Amino acid sequence: MRRAIAVLACVCALVGGVYLAASKWAIRHETLNLFDAVRQRPVAVDLAVRRDYEMKADAGYWKLPVAVISNGNTVKNTEYSFLANVLAARGYLVASIQQDLPTDPPLMTRVGSPYVGRRAVYERGEGNILFVLGQLKKMQPNADYDHLTLVGHSNGGDISMFCAKRHPELVSKVITLDNLRVPFVLNDKMKILSFRSKDPNFKTDPGVLPTAQQAKADDIDIVNTKFQHTDMSDRGPDSVKEKIQATLDHFLSDSATSELTPANTDAPIVISLGLTPPYP
Repeated sequence: MRRAIAVLACVCALVGGVYLAASKWAIRHETLNLFDAVRQRPVAVDLAVRRDYEMKADAGYWKLPVAVISNGNTVKNTEYSFLANVLAARGYLVASIQQDLPTDPPLMTRVGSPYVGRRAVYERGEGNILFVLGQLKKMQPNADYDHLTLVGHSNGGDISMFCAKRHPELVSKVITLDNLRVPFVLNDKMKILSFRSKDPNFKTDPGVLPTAQQAKADDIDIVNTKFQHTDMSDRGPDSVKEKIQATLDHFLSDSATSELTPANTDAPIVISLGLTPPYP
């Protein structure tokens, strides 16, 4: 057991070191301050892309797979660089969207209402994603906008799941970090990875997580952890971020990143980081 733990620690440290180096030398970051004139709403975006893959795309030799990251409530869109770097290092064009503004109404919970009364928040987030994609198509035409990867933490994870449910024809993968409100998409054509916290202050609503049978049938990977909810961002300790990076990297290497790469869906992975897996 000690040997296995030591090996996992080494792998996590190696992965973390690789992405730290890549983020400094190989990955280009750019801040976009966009404005949606139709909705009269500013939308800030942090772009991340590997320079060599961007050059290949610009030359017409490569189509960049596209990933969209949605932030959790009160967390900035720039506080998910540990996720953006993994995706960008694998050749993705990554857009981290600031989903909420200081002028937005506070999140309210209304028990008994659909999504506890937050549907309007998710529709606004969906609108932000579609608007940003429209802008990116003008800036980065050599990218694959038909096989999106949606990533989100907490409320951003719910926005990602909501958007995937509404646009299954555009989304190939969904990655969430402790989304609590929107039930998982059940679609065997869409790969899903979800990290779950062990935080007494953040409880997943009934019916959000799939059953064991649904997870197996639809290739949904659940990762139970001992992590705190807010630690699933750049605010978390390096040990947490490195374990998430290592699992995410494995998930991406085992699934299609775009139409250019075939998917291997022979067997889903159900992993536990510190807890007993919920599924047999």
